Amino acid sequence: MSDAIKHECGIAFVRLLKPLEYYKEKYGTAFYGLNKMYLLMEKQHNRGQDGAGLASIKLDMEPGHRYISRVRSNEATPIQDIFKKINGSINEKMTSPNAQIDDIKWLKENVSYVGEVFLGHVRYGTHGKNSIESVHPFLRQNNWMHRNLIVAGNFNMTNNTELFQRLVDLGQHPKENVDTVTVMEKIGHFLDGEVSKLYKKLKKEGYTKVTASPEIAKRLNISKILKKASKRWDGGYAMAGMIGHGDAFVLRDPAGIRPAYYYQDDEVVVVASERPVIQTVFNVPFEAVQELEPGNALITKKDGQTSIEQIIEPLERKACSFERIYFSRGSDAKIYQERKELGRLVMPQVLKEIDHDTVNSVFSFIPNTAETSFYGLVEAAQDELNKQKGDTILAEKDNLSDERLIEILSSKIRTEKIAIKDAKLRTFITEDSSRDDLVAHVYDVTYGVVKPEDNLVIIDDSIVRGTTLKKSIIKMMDRLNPKKIVVVSSAPQIRFPDCYGIDMAKLEGLIAFRAALALLKDNNNYRVVDEVYQKCKAQEGLNDNDVVNHVNEIYAGFTDQQISDKIAELLTEDDVTADVKIIYQTVDNLHQACPENLGDWYFTGNYPTSGGNRVVNKAFINFYEGNDARAY
Repeated sequence: MSDAIKHECGIAFVRLLKPLEYYKEKYGTAFYGLNKMYLLMEKQHNRGQDGAGLASIKLDMEPGHRYISRVRSNEATPIQDIFKKINGSINEKMTSPNAQIDDIKWLKENVSYVGEVFLGHVRYGTHGKNSIESVHPFLRQNNWMHRNLIVAGNFNMTNNTELFQRLVDLGQHPKENVDTVTVMEKIGHFLDGEVSKLYKKLKKEGYTKVTASPEIAKRLNISKILKKASKRWDGGYAMAGMIGHGDAFVLRDPAGIRPAYYYQDDEVVVVASERPVIQTVFNVPFEAVQELEPGNALITKKDGQTSIEQIIEPLERKACSFERIYFSRGSDAKIYQERKELGRLVMPQVLKEIDHDTVNSVFSFIPNTAETSFYGLVEAAQDELNKQKGDTILAEKDNLSDERLIEILSSKIRTEKIAIKDAKLRTFITEDSSRDDLVAHVYDVTYGVVKPEDNLVIIDDSIVRGTTLKKSIIKMMDRLNPKKIVVVSSAPQIRFPDCYGIDMAKLEGLIAFRAALALLKDNNNYRVVDEVYQKCKAQEGLNDNDVVNHVNEIYAGFTDQQISDKIAELLTEDDVTADVKIIYQTVDNLHQACPENLGDWYFTGNYPTSGGNRVVNKAFINFYEGNDARAY
């Protein structure tokens, strides 16, 4: 994705099911769980580089001993930073004069993170807040062990204002109006209520305050708490939590927008945002790692009993397709094939644009994350070339010499590494004219491989804002003097904001939206903008279920091709000499390539939750009124 956008976070959860002595004997270390957490988090660093955090719980600790540990960082390399802090603390204890490093009881009582339950998080700050207070996991503290709550998640709620007000109506005083706080406090509220009810019941049964505590932990109904807490949530989420005594859960939203995968054997329960992460860290096959189904929670009790329970009635499955196109690592077996298929399916449009001239075309990709779809594109191009070879041989079969046959068969698809990003180059000057010149040189270009009669075909994951294309990539490719530059997006046109995790909150930032506005002006039909604004305003205050996405009407009068052509026009500056064309994947092809991940609201405006329609209308109102604010 040549336009950098921030997106989903990543979660990692590990629950050790055996006593720590088991891991010490089998794996040679009492830090088995901690080591696995480091690997799970590091292998998901692609999901978040604005912050990282880790929390652990030690089971069955006596009063007076710390049983919850947490560390967070918003440094430049946050994962390394938190483990540097952890290792420093551990080494200090392990090298002390009275250290008993082979005694598990001493380790648990004296060394942080020698525990059985772990929750980690890597974060992208979608709301632009990267202070340490915004970094997960969040901790809700209490002297009652089973009222301590630790929460981390990959989520955005569309109705946080409503959730905040409901907490206020309950008599609470949330410290901040953000969804991380409201979600944790909502769970905490019902956790407190359930604990109080259990204590009253146990008191009647003759339990004392001391003897009631472990019984509360045993009887605590996590499923019931989650059902009550999530009743009004509207958004995409994979929510993970730990309770002080050792219960833990991971809950996925009912539309399956945000991903979550799990693995369990007799030693561990593991959850992560990506399947291959678990496969690699625990060396298990693809089929051993299961997807947590939408609306379900994986719940592990203190005694290690683990169950999958439905918390919310599932909606139509709308798992985020951007996970498949770009966000998740391509090492997942299914994702790898899906990305290749995205490249293959867009090839017919490319062939039409280059007039099937594969001989005089050079194929490449930018950035590196587009490499897999590039392989699919090239395989499709090779199929086309083979067909051309066959047609030529059949047409010339009566006069085909050996030399001519060798000439036909020797032609091949030309692929080159055209662009190399200079990762060390930083656009440190903020003054626009100077900065634009620097941006134009972020990528280096390979000279000598493109001829003036060539088409230069470059595939990208997606084209969101178009800024890097306009200021850097198209200009850079034009320096090679090709006849035509064809920029191919393996994703469809991004027309609508996302409100479930991706940092695409403002309509005016999307090049497809700007292209549609330009077409409305060209056709003297800009009144549609005013009409859509009035319709959006008329829906303010309605129940979310009654709100309709009227922003669709901005695009209704134009074909995909018309918008693509206008985007090419907007992104091509006057000093570019090559003919520039931009091709987008079709939505139908996207669904064909990724049949299990049909979440496409940023392309189609078909939001999977009712709050999405309110958000997109609010985003349009903000644009129309010149209000530089997020819509959720």
